[in-house]
Amino acid sequence: MSSQPMRPGLRAALSLEYPMSLGVHDSYEQAQKAVDYLSDHEFPVQDVLIVGTDLKQLERVTGRLTRGRVIGAGALSGMWLGLFVGIMFALFDPNGLNLLSVLGTVLFGALFGAIWATVGYRLTRGQRDFTSVSQVVANKYEVLCEHKHVARGRELLTQMDPMSAAQQEVRRAQEEERERIAAEQRQAPASGPPQL
Repeated sequence: MSSQPMRPGLRAALSLEYPMSLGVHDSYEQAQKAVDYLSDHEFPVQDVLIVGTDLKQLERVTGRLTRGRVIGAGALSGMWLGLFVGIMFALFDPNGLNLLSVLGTVLFGALFGAIWATVGYRLTRGQRDFTSVSQVVANKYEVLCEHKHVARGRELLTQMDPMSAAQQEVRRAQEEERERIAAEQRQAPASGPPQL
C-alpha cells in the first residue's frame, strides 16, 4: 500500500510540537465530547489533536454484481450526465429550450454509460462480483495537546468525568511502568556477566 506525500501546510496543521495525552477514548464521539467540553471552558483547542489508532477497514457486502446490474447502473449514471449536458446546451441555445435535444442527450448518455460500464465490468473478468461499502475506523481515539496546556486540560477533563479521568491516570501509570521495565530489560543484557 502506498501513501501520497502530505502537503507541508497540511503536515503543519496536523502536528503538534510536543504532544502529550489528555486521554484515550473508545469512540470518536467520546473524544469529540471531551474536546467540545474543553472548548466550552475556553481551553486553547487549536493546540489539540484527535488521533485514531489501531486502524481497520470494514467492508460490508451489499449484494451480488450481475451483468444486468452493471448495465443498469451504467445507464442510469449516463442518463444523469446526459441530462446535465442537455440542459447546459439548451440554456445556451439561441432558439430556446428544445426538449427533444435534451431527451436525445439523455438517451445518448444512457447508451454511452451502459457500454462504458459493460466494458469496465468485462475487463475485471469476474474478480469482484459483488457490491459493497467500506469505511476505515479506529479502535481507539487519543486526544493530544501541547505540553504547555496538558495540566489544565487534564484538570478540566477530570471535572467533566471524574471516573474516566481516574481510569486515564491508571492507564498512564501502567504505560510508564511498562516503559520502565522495558528500559531495564534493554540495559540488563548489556551489563551481563563478564566474559572470560
